[in-house]
Amino acid sequence: MEPSSHSLSPADRARIEGVGARLSAVVPAVEWAVHTPYLQAIERLKIERNAVILAHNYQTPEIFHGVADYRGDSLGLAYAGAATEADVIVLCGVHFMAETAKILSPEKTVLIPDPEAGCSLASSITAADVRRLRARHPGVPVVSYVNTAAAVKAESDVCCTSANAVEVVESLGVERVIFVPDEFLGRYVAARTDVDVILWNGHCEVHERFRPAEIRDYRRMHPGLDVVAHPECPPEVLAEADFVGSTTGMIDHVRSRRPARVLLVTECSMSDNVSVEFPEVEFIRPCNLCPHMKRITLAKIQRALERLEHPVVVEPAVAQRARAAVERMLEVGRRN
Repeated sequence: MEPSSHSLSPADRARIEGVGARLSAVVPAVEWAVHTPYLQAIERLKIERNAVILAHNYQTPEIFHGVADYRGDSLGLAYAGAATEADVIVLCGVHFMAETAKILSPEKTVLIPDPEAGCSLASSITAADVRRLRARHPGVPVVSYVNTAAAVKAESDVCCTSANAVEVVESLGVERVIFVPDEFLGRYVAARTDVDVILWNGHCEVHERFRPAEIRDYRRMHPGLDVVAHPECPPEVLAEADFVGSTTGMIDHVRSRRPARVLLVTECSMSDNVSVEFPEVEFIRPCNLCPHMKRITLAKIQRALERLEHPVVVEPAVAQRARAAVERMLEVGRRN
């Protein structure tokens, strides 16, 4: 299908022409000339395709602030996409996120601008691995982090996020659970519950690189620093933090505390994006970048919309079982 050639309304034209202004407080002026043609082309294509763009917190500012209609963590984006009346969703994130969006919006076309945008954590485990874990631990339920492929979700009893992992584990009312794939998030959960947690040796290649000595060095260089860490970090790094939480939890912490200076111990672009909302807070940036997130560019987003390129496909039976695991997680929240 080619983009529609219908004439644009004056409001649409104004929307397209004014899109570059979004970057005025986000990126240096010298970059505007580079980004603005892409932003305008993408805005026009969104109108013509009836498309929305979902951008994860780890996307670069010109994507996060320049073209995204919805911004946030992976599961929040998937639900935002499902709630829209768009025909097309462009997921600016990694592949498991696009799969989740497709699972929750099976009737929509879901595109990922670069299908090679993977995830070290999601790729650390397969559906076959989960089946082997079940065989090794008969009757023990499987809790899978949402940062997993659809096929892994489909083999799980229930999903969780980094924000609700403890609550989900305890909701099962059992003595033992299998928790996959993030070992460090699993250890964080195990330290906060009496449930015996069987772990998998999966890690996020961004968060696992942080070291406690690095955090202590930042504190020495920046007195009064508020250290906020994601639970995918190693336990010894979390022990150095003032607050541990999901990406949404980290933002909420900054919003409520308004520290003079803060260190977000997570992917670097999140600080770039969050700092726009809190100009009075000094963000100290430990620049660990996710190479997979950075595969998504404005040029690839434009091409995906032009060609309806790289549609995400999830086999219906897998999608049905995966969605059931996600919905069981949501039921835990409704009960409490």
